[in-house]
Amino acid sequence: MIKIDDLIVEFDKGLRTLLAPARTSRPLPGKSLAEAEMGEEEKRLAGALMRVNHSGEICAQALYQGQALTARRPEIQQALKEAASEETEHLNWCESRINDLGGRKSLLNPAWYTGSLAIGALAGALGDKWNLGFLAETERQVVRHLDDHLQRLPASDEKSRAVVEQMKEDEARHATTALEHGGAELPAPVKLVMKLSARMMTATTFRV
Repeated sequence: MIKIDDLIVEFDKGLRTLLAPARTSRPLPGKSLAEAEMGEEEKRLAGALMRVNHSGEICAQALYQGQALTARRPEIQQALKEAASEETEHLNWCESRINDLGGRKSLLNPAWYTGSLAIGALAGALGDKWNLGFLAETERQVVRHLDDHLQRLPASDEKSRAVVEQMKEDEARHATTALEHGGAELPAPVKLVMKLSARMMTATTFRV
């Protein structure tokens, strides 16, 4: 059963995720690389792609926090919290690249956060095997999304590529961890709904 204290903690986490600078214990991938000379169109494209990735990490934070809130077993809660911690690092890295590219974060982040928190709490309430299965499928779809961004990023933007590559490696590991903890394979219709929802979010965030 969710306690009032838990909701207060989650509200505080939400404010920090949306408003406070994200923290990281790992250095920014590609930090030692020189900033590429890019035209304005290339910079706008790279900035928009990193904005999408940043919003994706906002969603990931909320999803994992919601899932941990309603997860049954303590070890599942811990695994979700560890994944959320790495997503905080991803937030920091994406925001750093957005700033370097002269871009901006999405205006829709509060809406993405709220919706994702509710979806995560619902997934957790369905039971640990479905909760972990949802996590694994989310991360699989994120990996495919990041692969697409690696194709679309300007070839010269090695700094953004380094960030996306490390994010991809982390997300793949999260999926593996979820399956190792007993995650169930989701039904095909659920996967399709997740895919279509993510596509809508990324297309909107690319512009707003």
